[in-house]
Amino acid sequence: MPNPCRLRAAALTAAALVLSTVLAGCGDDSQDEDVSAQKLSWKDCPAPSAAEGGGDAPSPLADGDEWQCATMQAPLDWDEPKGDTIKLALIRAKASGAESARIGSLVFNFGGPGGSGVTTLPAFGEEYAQLRTRYDLVSFDPRGVGRSAPVECETDLQLDVLFQQDATPDDTAERATFLDNTREFNEACETNSEKVLPHVRTTDAARDLDLMRHVLGDDKLHYFGISYGTELGGVYAHLFPKNVGRAVFDAVVDPTQNAEQGSLGQARGFQLALDNYAADCTSQTEDCPVGDTAQDVKDRIAKLLKDLDSKPIPGIFPRELTQTAATSGIAQALYSREFWEYLTEGLAQAYDGNGQILMALSDSMNGRNQDGEYSNITAANTAINCADDKARYTADHVERKLPEFRAASALFGDFLAWGMVGCTDWAVPGAADHPDVSAPGSAPILVVGNTGDPATPYEGAKKMVDALGPGVGAELTYKGQGHGAYDSKNKCVRDAVNGYLLDGKVPAAGTVCS
Repeated sequence: MPNPCRLRAAALTAAALVLSTVLAGCGDDSQDEDVSAQKLSWKDCPAPSAAEGGGDAPSPLADGDEWQCATMQAPLDWDEPKGDTIKLALIRAKASGAESARIGSLVFNFGGPGGSGVTTLPAFGEEYAQLRTRYDLVSFDPRGVGRSAPVECETDLQLDVLFQQDATPDDTAERATFLDNTREFNEACETNSEKVLPHVRTTDAARDLDLMRHVLGDDKLHYFGISYGTELGGVYAHLFPKNVGRAVFDAVVDPTQNAEQGSLGQARGFQLALDNYAADCTSQTEDCPVGDTAQDVKDRIAKLLKDLDSKPIPGIFPRELTQTAATSGIAQALYSREFWEYLTEGLAQAYDGNGQILMALSDSMNGRNQDGEYSNITAANTAINCADDKARYTADHVERKLPEFRAASALFGDFLAWGMVGCTDWAVPGAADHPDVSAPGSAPILVVGNTGDPATPYEGAKKMVDALGPGVGAELTYKGQGHGAYDSKNKCVRDAVNGYLLDGKVPAAGTVCS
């Protein structure tokens, strides 16, 4: 299995877990006319599909306006644009301001890869109310995701077992079991989704974005990419530099790294976030309930995980909290500073033999709802990463790299290193060692890096600026915690991003927000 830390956290989903439609497939008909001639039919949005995570239809916006949904036809294979098509699910909230002030559509991708934009945009819609004064807010389920020709792999019950497995094998028998489980998951993906697997690369999604721009009626693509969405945006800028409008990349993927380098960077990033959490907890005026010093906090977490390796504790009935599930839950909580209090509560609970909160956080990471149903985020994440990444790592390679990963993070190193074998038996070859995002001739792109980001370490922002090329990337630094900057609600970041998207004002070089 690929490392679930590559999935972007959905904070509202996790909070609901802690505190508390038919799937569209590939069409078999050939396209008789150019898909660029299609007209979108916007209607009331249905409840999310199972692959999107289930739940209720999106509630109206604060001003009473309703969300609208549509489907867009796209070629299954962009090399055969007149061949079979797939349906891509879209959602929008029309601009709230005067028509004379409207700039166009602002298209969001929230990352993953594998996250449903159709469900995520309404969850965070009010965060973008100011942007909505001049833009239609638009998002979508990328191909392979949610209601857009979703990749399907294992059943809910099989996934329950998979996410309980020991993902950090300690001996030959555990290693064999882990590799067998990974191979079985990948074979299920091929069996259930063979037709779509070759066509979910980021370059395919970028071509979908350009079709979307055209069908939405925009001369330029105005874009807000978060996490993996920055990689998609960079690939789009490379393929269509003259079509880039105002674009923001937040929580930036380093486009120069291969899969191994990315995983090692995440080991360092999550360790940094854990260090910051431990220091924050023990610096409070009240006693930190999970340790007396920052080092004590980390030592106690390490002991908890070691104990869980041999003796899980009760989680959410009937499942138990295993070492792997606890590690996933801790990683999920480190995505946002707002979740540190849940991590503290979950750890204190686990030390008393109750794993419910950490398991709820783990479930959120893996796309499991309270009814035991999984979205297809893990299936889509695997399919897109394996179609993009050329490298195929063996278990022997991982064994050789373990010391380096453990040096980067005693807590997350093994977990992230073993995640590298997820594509080893994949049915489709990977495209490249890393994406090409060079974009000479593109309009300026605002690139926002967060110094405390665990999943997309801060250094990636500068690497993205350099890779985009001279005069394209403009870097903004946020000295904060968590994955991303805009959603932190930091006023300096908000003002800079809004000023660019609404008024075209590129922040001065070297701007720092704290």
